[in-house]
Amino acid sequence: MAETKMTLVSRLFAQHGGALQAFLYRRVRTHSDAAELAQEVYLRMLRIADMETIRNPEAYLYTVASNLAKEHARRTRMDGEALDVDDPLVQEQLAELPALATELDTEQRIKRLREVLQQLPPKCHAAVVMQYWHGLRYEEIAQRLGVSTHMVKKYLSQGLMHCRRRMARLG
Repeated sequence: MAETKMTLVSRLFAQHGGALQAFLYRRVRTHSDAAELAQEVYLRMLRIADMETIRNPEAYLYTVASNLAKEHARRTRMDGEALDVDDPLVQEQLAELPALATELDTEQRIKRLREVLQQLPPKCHAAVVMQYWHGLRYEEIAQRLGVSTHMVKKYLSQGLMHCRRRMARLG
């Protein structure tokens, strides 16, 4: 008797969950994004109408993961390209946190923001902290991180977009 879809997907998750997240992490470079993409892989596996048509479920699992990682990279690249961190209007909008539910007080928002910031890669996290907590200019941040000012702008753009997406999920 063939495995049911749920049994097969559960078995794949049990056998490949850690390896799949590591596979995705190597491509997206943030643990939280890798975990979200891994969940999406399993959701997509559950949506398959006829699992019998898949000859090698393990290979298919990683093919789906690879495609999701490519989609994620394309989305991230488009988000970064669409954002000009030098534009004063963009600076003003990015500096404001999205409106959160009234039951969340300031202390909870700060705690959540710290958690979200910890999800950033180290240099991206450092650039955001130096810019918004310490008020350093791009040139100063670039010098401290040992990168170009262009890279600082890229770190800030990525960091702020990440924070906005993660913080918006609370609202």
